[in-house]
Amino acid sequence: MLLGRPCGRCHPGRCALVLALGLLCDAVGLVLLLLGIFATLNYWDFLVYTGALFLAFSLLFWVSWYTFNIEVPLEKLDL
Repeated sequence: MLLGRPCGRCHPGRCALVLALGLLCDAVGLVLLLLGIFATLNYWDFLVYTGALFLAFSLLFWVSWYTFNIEVPLEKLDL
C-alpha cells in the first residue's frame, strides 16, 4: 500500500511532463556535477556550478509536481 492505494495502480499523476522534467534535470545535474568533481578538466568549476543549478531547478519541478497532484475533495473546498 502506498498512501492508501495498492502499488499496482500507482501512476505519475496529472502532470507527467513536470515529472519528466524533474527527472531529466536530476539526471543531467548529477552527471554534470560528478563529471566536474571527478574529471580532470580545465573547466571543472563550470560543470560543478551548472550541475548544482540543474539540481536546484529539478527541486522546483519536484515541488510543482507534488503541488499539482494534491487532491482535495469538493466537500472540503466550501464553494
